[in-house]
Amino acid sequence: MSTKADLLRRALQALSPTYLEVADESHMHSRGLETHYKAVIASEAFAGTRAVQRHQLVYRTLGPLMQQVHALALHTYTPEEWALQDAAPDSPSCRGGSKHDRPAG
Repeated sequence: MSTKADLLRRALQALSPTYLEVADESHMHSRGLETHYKAVIASEAFAGTRAVQRHQLVYRTLGPLMQQVHALALHTYTPEEWALQDAAPDSPSCRGGSKHDRPAG
């Protein structure tokens, strides 16, 4: 059985990435399992585009899968940018505020 992260990875292969990492970060949030992801993608498909255009390309590539994801942190690079960067920033800890958070007390 495939996880949602596996499905995301497979769909993102359409961008012919030179580097691809998809991490399930749901454990850092209160909405349950398989809801929050981080994707780090290096691809020539991003050459000559701004960050918002890169994100739009990823969303189009994922298509209906995006309806199954509550949050997707995207870090998109050209292969040359990735060679200089070589690491994506860590995701911040969840600050709460979701209706799914348990009340304090």
